[in-house]
Amino acid sequence: MTKYILLITFSCMLVTGGCNEFGRVDQGRVIAYDQNEQTIVMLRDKSPDSKKPDYTELPPISYTLPSDPDETGPAPRTGKLMNINMDKKEVDIFIENTNTIATVTYTLVEEKKIDPKDPLVYDSQNQKTREFPLMDQNNKTITVFLEDTKTLITFSVPDEYFALPPDTWTMGDEVRMYYKEPGKALRFMNISKTDIFKK
Repeated sequence: MTKYILLITFSCMLVTGGCNEFGRVDQGRVIAYDQNEQTIVMLRDKSPDSKKPDYTELPPISYTLPSDPDETGPAPRTGKLMNINMDKKEVDIFIENTNTIATVTYTLVEEKKIDPKDPLVYDSQNQKTREFPLMDQNNKTITVFLEDTKTLITFSVPDEYFALPPDTWTMGDEVRMYYKEPGKALRFMNISKTDIFKK
């Protein structure tokens, strides 16, 4: 529902953005962000179903963010974890050095629904969600918190994948760009960090 409303919001932008010249909308999950250059790199959502995004379209694409801060949402979190399928017990991860997507079957250790304010995931002293993933080197397990489904999940993967950098197991923010010229965003929305219902 939220994504549907966001799509309507961006569609309105297309109408008001110009009389005859219409722009386009692009959406993806961020794998890299350069704050100084104000650029992002993302993998597009290739799913036809907005309720079931699939951020595995290759190759990655880059955008320069708008110079106007009023047209730019919060800075994006980056990560290489594209999707988690808890039914199939599979994760899709972006492998940077080969520029490929790997679908990895994991072994579930624990999975539970949890309140976002639970001390396991929320640092009340600093008033923010704790940093994930948690990498347990002794037990070779990975723990991530899925904010959209309020799920804390711990799993193990084959050693060659466990040895990858921690950001392999971090989900980058979902973002949306309105653009007319490819690679140059005129408006940038961080879907993951935008509460469209906030007054």
